[in-house]
Amino acid sequence: MRLAFVAVLLLCTYFVSAQEKRTYTASTSENLSINVNGKLDEPEWQNVARWDNDFIQHEPVEGDPPTRQTEFAILYDANNIYVAIRAFDDPDSISMRMSRRDQLEGDLVGIAFDSYFDKRTHFFFILSAAGVRSDNVASNDGNNEDYTWDPIWMAKTEITSNGWTAEMQIPLTQLRFKESEEQVWGMNVFRYIFREDELSTWQYMKRETAGFTSQFGILRGIKDIKPKNSLNVTPYAVARTERFEKEPDNPFLNSGKNNAFDAGLDAKIGLTNNMTMDLTVNPDFGQVEADPSEVNLSTYETFFEEKRPFFIEGKNILSYSLSFGDGDLAANNLFYSRRIGRRPHYWPDYDDDEYLDQPDFTRIIGAAKISGKTSDGWSFGVLESVTARETAEIDGINGKRRQSVEPLTNYLVGRIQKDFNEGNTYLGGIVTAVNRSINDEYLEFLHKSAYTGGIDFVHKWNDKKWLLDAGLYFSRVAGTEEAILNTQTMYSRTYQRPDADYVHLDSTRTSLSGYGGKFTFGKVGGRFQAAGIFNWKSPGLEINDVGFTPEVDEAMQILWMGYRWYEPVSIFRSANINFNEWTVYDFGGNLVNVGGNVNGHAQFKNFWSAFSSINWDGETLSHSMLRGGPSMKITGSTGFYAGLFSNPQKKFTYGIDGGANFSKQKGYKSNKSFELEFGYRPIEALKIEISPEFSINDNKLQYVTQEDYSNDTRYILSTIYRKTFATSIRLNYNITPDLTIQFWGQPFVATGDYHDYKYVTDSKASNIDDRYQLYTDQQITFDADAEMYRIDENMDGSTDYAFDKPDFNVREFLSNLVLRWEYRPGSIVYLVWSQNRSGFENIGHFDLGNDFKCLFEEDPKNVFLVKFSYRIGR
Repeated sequence: MRLAFVAVLLLCTYFVSAQEKRTYTASTSENLSINVNGKLDEPEWQNVARWDNDFIQHEPVEGDPPTRQTEFAILYDANNIYVAIRAFDDPDSISMRMSRRDQLEGDLVGIAFDSYFDKRTHFFFILSAAGVRSDNVASNDGNNEDYTWDPIWMAKTEITSNGWTAEMQIPLTQLRFKESEEQVWGMNVFRYIFREDELSTWQYMKRETAGFTSQFGILRGIKDIKPKNSLNVTPYAVARTERFEKEPDNPFLNSGKNNAFDAGLDAKIGLTNNMTMDLTVNPDFGQVEADPSEVNLSTYETFFEEKRPFFIEGKNILSYSLSFGDGDLAANNLFYSRRIGRRPHYWPDYDDDEYLDQPDFTRIIGAAKISGKTSDGWSFGVLESVTARETAEIDGINGKRRQSVEPLTNYLVGRIQKDFNEGNTYLGGIVTAVNRSINDEYLEFLHKSAYTGGIDFVHKWNDKKWLLDAGLYFSRVAGTEEAILNTQTMYSRTYQRPDADYVHLDSTRTSLSGYGGKFTFGKVGGRFQAAGIFNWKSPGLEINDVGFTPEVDEAMQILWMGYRWYEPVSIFRSANINFNEWTVYDFGGNLVNVGGNVNGHAQFKNFWSAFSSINWDGETLSHSMLRGGPSMKITGSTGFYAGLFSNPQKKFTYGIDGGANFSKQKGYKSNKSFELEFGYRPIEALKIEISPEFSINDNKLQYVTQEDYSNDTRYILSTIYRKTFATSIRLNYNITPDLTIQFWGQPFVATGDYHDYKYVTDSKASNIDDRYQLYTDQQITFDADAEMYRIDENMDGSTDYAFDKPDFNVREFLSNLVLRWEYRPGSIVYLVWSQNRSGFENIGHFDLGNDFKCLFEEDPKNVFLVKFSYRIGR
């Protein structure tokens, strides 16, 4: 189970209760000399002043003795903390599953230090029995964890006659603490036994308690050490070659290849012990896995997870969520790092006899990030990044020319928080700024500047069982009249709607401002938990230059309640059930949506797990469906989703999940999806996962286009029958903990069959059939040669308007094979092979065998990359 024991603890928001704090006193000796090999055979370990044990079970039966005991000892010198752990066990029963760093499986041990001793922040070092390391830094009492934090530390394991041992060397440069005669830190030691799915801890921790770090025990005895400033500089070089189908007439593709060499620099510099600067110059992310394929027919932007290491590490300190909790709302944030280095905004026009060479992404010239936390409770983070002016090249019979497709842009994000009341209260603020240097008139549709800011406040009381979380934020964008007109008419706000009497479309504006807020009050400790949540975003709010929100002009109320069974009961090891209810209004007072959800999750005593969800969605008033036209009613729906997954401890694992959603008015809309998951681990070092998924979407009112007709606008819809099939294939082979091979591939096929074309007559009619008028056979004809539908609405024998055939068959295959070798701590070699295939036809009929045949007949684009980095520093 990947990071199972960490996920149980760190992804929960529990609170501290009155409990006895254990204390461990570290020791040292003159001329301390420890060879980190996992054997624990040095005299220092034999003669250490204190080995501590008496671990207690945290899961599944909190408070019981563990099935196997554990003991540990801690030593230190002027530069390092040394940790030794003995995990007593039957050697033949130890699970030694190999994996990549931060993707642990099998038996685990770990130690966490709250070296700030603020009871909110900790540094976690974890080691599997196979010798694979994982680490994370957590804030907000363990609620926000960053698994991409990769400190430089050494660790080894050894199988013994009575179990296994772990030995760690953690340089003080990797920890943050204040100077004092004797250090007093929070600390806890953990052990996870994979076959039992059992977690035990040195310091007893209650699962009902909201909070993680605040429950740690105490580490004393470390004296006369000085805070150390880290300094790591890692230059790198990249050689890349691309191979693709030759196009003799295309000057950019006529060779069938493209070679490149590049270099850059990463650095981590300790400005002080509490303040670190991360720096990257000309970064390359060629080893990063591609985003999965999709066909998005909605007006909502798809959220993609950040995968680039520089932007992932430390992202929690820069985060400002627009809502409380998880799910879809969790993506809404004032900072969305995928905006930096995005695809260029502009796509040039060019003639049929010309060829275009368009960059796929915007180069990041450089980026710097400063983050830290002071001894008196101030946390801060600043990110500064500059992206290049990008140009596209056009070549044809009239010669070559270049056009800018993205201006030189500066991004700034600053975040600060102050802790009070032993971490039970904090006040924070954030500012973001985007400034573009626009020198081309055709790029003036972009904002010249975009600023956001916000404050937030969190207070916990009554042993952290109760929570108040509130915040206010604002935005201001500025630019030409064209830019601000585009902002007003975006699908997320649609000021131009003829029925939007509470907003005003002003084509002369050169700036637009908006605001929003969040308020949560609830009980988040104990077995029963509940919260009332209220969020609002004004119509003028625009944060998407460096933030993410797909929709504004809404005020949302949410009521959430849940109950947790933490200990085994009946056939369950643990279980939870949740209820959610929501209501959404726009700023004109119109009811936009009302709905509810009941969901639950359980793990059984045989280690299988299951989830289920029942959803009810009331009638929705969509402001964006007609792309600037009047708001349209969308019929409500009900749905059911469930999944069942086998014991992850077995060599062969499998699972199934899926469900269906149906509209309340029969035949309007239905969605059905189905996914299988298969995993196989023939040896401890090899894991194979295959996940095929299939979905069917039948929608009676799919937007197609809009056309002018007789001083009016026709909003044209159709019935669409969509089918999508995709398979995710993963292979992880871990030769050693530091030498791994990873493959990911995804064949993807999506089809859309449009039929029964119609136009909107009354978008808010109570009966769905009164909202539109079907075209008759006399009104609509298909021109096969032009692949267009021609409409003779008044049936006078001449075409009144026409639109392209929208049917589609999209086929894609994405793959990525990466060999990663960390040949010395912090120094890495990557060998990468990526292959992409893609094709499109506007047929609309789903034939999986034929679609796959056509997909793999498409000419591939292969990219081969070698990346070499070398860390210099301490």
